[in-house]
Amino acid sequence: MGKSNLITIPKLAELLGISRIAVYNQVRAGKIAATKVGRIHVINDRTVQQVLRKRVGALDKQRVDQAVRKVVRDYGEVLKRLARE
Repeated sequence: MGKSNLITIPKLAELLGISRIAVYNQVRAGKIAATKVGRIHVINDRTVQQVLRKRVGALDKQRVDQAVRKVVRDYGEVLKRLARE
């Protein structure tokens, strides 16, 4: 079994761009798996990758949706004409 890298709640919060309290609340709710070591919680790298993958997926979807709406708003008529050709 390989060695696992661990990060703390404040570091994960920094990576996600949210408050450490928000991350702590997700840990308490069981949405993010963490282990308590002394007085701090640590999260293994596999869990961090899963959390980041979910977070990035949602953010990317939101950005794509916004971009599509803007293109349709700005170029809708041109797109309709191109579709007819």
